[in-house]
Amino acid sequence: MWSIIRPIEMDEQDLDLGPSKAVLADLPKGVRNVITIGGGRGGVGKSLLTVNLGVYLAQLGREVLITDADLAGSSLHIQLGLERAPLATTEEVENLKLEPVATSVPGLRLLPSAYDPMAASPFRPGRKVRWLSRLRSLPADYILVHLGSGTSPATLDLFLSADVGICVTVPDPAAVEATYRFLRALYLRQLRRALMKERFKLRMLERSMHELPPLPTPLEVIGAVARHDTSLADLATAHLHRVRAKLVVNQTRLRTDQELGPNMQGMAERYLGLELEYVGHVEQDDQAWLTARRRRPLLVDSPTAKSARNLERIARRIVALAGTLDQRVSEPPPPPRDRRATLYDVLGIGRGASDEEVRRAYKRQRELFASGSLPLVSLIDEAQMRAELSLVQEAYDTILDPVRRRAYNISAFPDLEDAERGQSDARQGLTQDQLMLQAELARDIHPETEFTGELLRRIREANGIEQAEIAARTKITLPHLNALEAERYDELPAEVYVRGFVQLVARQLKLDPAQVVRTYIRRMRVALAARGQG
Repeated sequence: MWSIIRPIEMDEQDLDLGPSKAVLADLPKGVRNVITIGGGRGGVGKSLLTVNLGVYLAQLGREVLITDADLAGSSLHIQLGLERAPLATTEEVENLKLEPVATSVPGLRLLPSAYDPMAASPFRPGRKVRWLSRLRSLPADYILVHLGSGTSPATLDLFLSADVGICVTVPDPAAVEATYRFLRALYLRQLRRALMKERFKLRMLERSMHELPPLPTPLEVIGAVARHDTSLADLATAHLHRVRAKLVVNQTRLRTDQELGPNMQGMAERYLGLELEYVGHVEQDDQAWLTARRRRPLLVDSPTAKSARNLERIARRIVALAGTLDQRVSEPPPPPRDRRATLYDVLGIGRGASDEEVRRAYKRQRELFASGSLPLVSLIDEAQMRAELSLVQEAYDTILDPVRRRAYNISAFPDLEDAERGQSDARQGLTQDQLMLQAELARDIHPETEFTGELLRRIREANGIEQAEIAARTKITLPHLNALEAERYDELPAEVYVRGFVQLVARQLKLDPAQVVRTYIRRMRVALAARGQG
C-alpha cells in the first residue's frame, strides 16, 4: 500500500507526465483512461466516488482496475467487501509484478498496495514515472487511482498526469478552502514541472514568489512574474489551461449546497484563473452510511437510493468527459481574456437579458457576495467583497435603466453601435406619453407582478409595437391576440395552447416568460372556475 508518500525529488524523467499524442498512440487498445480522485481534505467522500465509479463502469461491461494511493492508508477494500487489504512489496508495486484481486463485482479488480515498514515511501527516487507508464499498459479499459487528501508532490503529479482528475468537496468552509488550496498547489506544480529544464526562469519564479503572501493565486503569481519577465508571464498564463480539474460536491442537503458546485466553478475561473468543471452533486443520504456499514458498494446495495442516482449521473458525465481525451490533448490553449470585461459579465447575464432576468441575476450576486459566502472562502477578503458588491450594484442600476443601458451598450460595444442606433431610430417615433409609460412600467414590474391582459397591452403599446407585428412574428392570429389582451377566455383555445401563446407574447415584449405564463394562466383558471368552467 502507498501508506505514506513523501515529497519526491524530481528528475528529468518527471518533467512531463501528461498524456502526449505519442504516448496515446502507443497505448494498448484496451486502455482507455486513467482517472484520479483526490483534492481537498479527507473524509469528503473520495473513496465513495472511486468505488462506485468503478462499479458503474464495470456494470457497463468494462474492465476496471482500482488502485489506492491514499497517504492515510488504504480503505477501498472495506467498501468492496474484502476482509483484508491486498498488500505487496515496494518492488512488486513499482514493477507491477502482482495480480489484481477480484471483487464481488464482475469486471472490477483491486490492485494490491505497497507496504514496507522500513521505508517512508513505497517509491524509490526515479521510479515514479516508470510506475505510471506501466500502469497505463495494464489490460484494462479504465484505471481509477484514489489519491486521498493532501498536496504532496507525488499526489499532485499523479493528479496532473491523469486523463481526468476529479476533486471532491462538501458544503463546509474547511473543505471548500482545502479544494481551492489544492487547485493553487496544482498550478504551481504544473509551472515548476514546465520550468525544470530552464533553471534561470525557475529561479526567477522563486524570486517572484517571495514577493507574494502565502498560498498565492495563479493570477497573483502571473502578475508578480510579469513585473520581471513578460515572456515568463506569457508561459505562466499558457499553463493555466493545462490545469483542468472536475468537481463533485458530496453530502448536499440544502438548495444552496446544490448551487455550491456551479458557484465554485465560476469563482475558480474569476479569482484563480483556473478551469474547474462541475460534474454533479451527491445528496446526503442515510443509505450511503448504511451500505458503508454493510461493506458493500452503494450502487450494488441500494441502487435506487437518492445518492446512488446522483452517483450514476456523475459517472455518466465522467464517462462522456473521458471520451473526449483526443480533443483535449490536441486543442490549443485559449487566448487570455478579461473574465469581467462588461457589466453584463458582472451579473452573469447576456446582452439580451430581460428586466426580470436582470433582477434575478442581481439577487444571486448579492447572495453570493454576502458575508460568510461559502463559495468565496479564502478567495477574497471583506474589503474586496464590498468592492464587488459595489460593482454589482452599478451593473444592476445601469442595465435596468433603459436609457443608461442603451448608452452603455453603445460605449461598451463599438462594433454594435450601428445596430443600437438602428434600434434607437426605430423608437424615435415614440411619443412622450409612451416614453413616460415605459419608465412607469419599468418601476412597476417586479418578481411579484401579476400579468393581466391589460398589462400586456400597456407594455406592448409603450414599446410602440402593433398587434400585427406580434402576429407576423409568432403566427398567432389577431383574434387570439385580441382575446388574450381582453381576457376573453371563451374565445381562446385549450389551456395548453394559451400557455404557448402567452409565452411567445412575453418573449416579444422582452418579459420573463415563466412569470408571465404562471400569473396569466393562474388568473385565467380563477376566472373560469368562478364561471363554473374550471
